[in-house]
Amino acid sequence: MTQDLICIRHASENDAPQISEIHETSWRLAYQGMLPHLALEKSIARRGPGWWQSQLQRSRSTLVLEMHGEIGGYATIGRNRVTKLPYHGEIYELYMKPTYQGLGLGSRLFNAARRTLESRDASNMIVWALKDNSAACRFYEGLGGRPVAEQNEKFGSELFRKIAFGWAVT
Repeated sequence: MTQDLICIRHASENDAPQISEIHETSWRLAYQGMLPHLALEKSIARRGPGWWQSQLQRSRSTLVLEMHGEIGGYATIGRNRVTKLPYHGEIYELYMKPTYQGLGLGSRLFNAARRTLESRDASNMIVWALKDNSAACRFYEGLGGRPVAEQNEKFGSELFRKIAFGWAVT
């Protein structure tokens, strides 16, 4: 794999079907058996290609990692949604196709998202991950994130603990 073949760019409306597919496959891989089945299916179903196309029309807050014309992952970014935490930016989601995982590409996408946030005056940032998603927690810790907060999130009728990982100014 050469670096010349990898492009990280802002997503366009035309990327909606591939982003939707990545969302579905990565959520199934990460959360099947962890989240209640119906809650998982509802979360996946509401984020289909039409939803993504609408999102991409309104905002430039989605980055994609592309290789050979195929999108291998995406990240959504913006302002920190938990204003009581002293962080400016947030990576809302970062998901890779299963076949693109473990190759260092997620780290590249993460770093591009972080640089984009910094260019938007969000000099420090957070990412939330479900505590039970040990792969995601290890990924963010490996990138230098430190646990800075915890909250509950409801999926179906069950509560799950999530952790905010924080990064200071680089």
